[in-house]
Amino acid sequence: MTGIVVDRLNKNFGSFRAVADVSFEAEEGKITAILGPSGSGKSTVLRMIAGLERPDAGRISLAGEEQTNAPVQERRVGFVFQHYALFRHMTVRENVGFGLRVRKVGKGETVKRVDELLKLVQLAPWADRYPDQLSGGQRQRVALARALAPRPTVLLLDEPFGALDARVRQDLRRWLDDLHAELGVTSLLVTHDQEEALELANEVVVMHQGRVEQVGSPDDVYNRPATRFVAGFVGAANVLEGSMDGGRVRVADGWTSGDGGDELEEGARVHAYVRPHEISIGGDPTRLGSTTAVIERITNLGWASKLRLRLTDGQDLTADVSNDELPVPPVAEGDRVHLDLRNAKVFEVEDTPGHYAGVGAGGAGGPGVAANGDGAGSDEPAIVA
Repeated sequence: MTGIVVDRLNKNFGSFRAVADVSFEAEEGKITAILGPSGSGKSTVLRMIAGLERPDAGRISLAGEEQTNAPVQERRVGFVFQHYALFRHMTVRENVGFGLRVRKVGKGETVKRVDELLKLVQLAPWADRYPDQLSGGQRQRVALARALAPRPTVLLLDEPFGALDARVRQDLRRWLDDLHAELGVTSLLVTHDQEEALELANEVVVMHQGRVEQVGSPDDVYNRPATRFVAGFVGAANVLEGSMDGGRVRVADGWTSGDGGDELEEGARVHAYVRPHEISIGGDPTRLGSTTAVIERITNLGWASKLRLRLTDGQDLTADVSNDELPVPPVAEGDRVHLDLRNAKVFEVEDTPGHYAGVGAGGAGGPGVAANGDGAGSDEPAIVA
């Protein structure tokens, strides 16, 4: 059964079109992520689903009921904001029970529900503290408990971990995943963090410039990107310029191996997206996909090394290689090595202004490395070291 149906939503703010013909379905009881850079329209979509914004056109259905024009209080939606939005003058217990008191739920039932949620979010010992006496992670758990208190049909989370440091975000992601497995409430998570979306979501909606680029499982959007934007935004990727040559992509003095070029014409200019971990060093020079490069820099990360490489035509690329897979004897900066460029995703070059939004500027010969994170949505190329 479908928990949320969004059908051809549109929203303008003056002359700016924030959301353009957005459609997707979120399965009941699952977590669906809306992933995209800042300004992609994802939070506007979430606010329209919550009833905080009115769409200019389109339809919204929640749990099988038409809700496009329904007021906020009738939608049975729980909303968790990035910056908690807790009442500073209320205790944890009072914050969690606020929505129940507004709905005039009986005192006994309110106390029971609040106690149940405080135990669920592991905050019972802090029930009588105020938000300023809590850590950021604890405050976000209070916000989540408050959203869950009225037993919402749908839980909407707008960048819920964006204000927290990396370690706390990781801990809360694992905690939220376990909590959702226990509760099973239909959840829609807005985030610009690819790792967060891929780790938590059952399905991912990738947005860019107000439009949906791809809807699919985490595996689909990562390994089978439908567009060049998805290929460059979801995970890091080297973007190498080449051409079709005998059904393969020629890059510098070799070829890549991968998908997406079979239907392209001979000689067509293409961009091949190759992920850093899909590059192996010291391969057989006669093997399909093998090309040569000079190592410009090696950074040892402990279990792996990050190699900055330059191809014979001047294009730069980065490889992430397990230290166990590095050649013996060890390679050094300045060495010429053979590379296997595997699982390339291939897209024909289109000379359209602004077309390379999200593609990092590389060396003298090519586009370089696609940025991930907020920079991937910029209309100007981002230089990635």
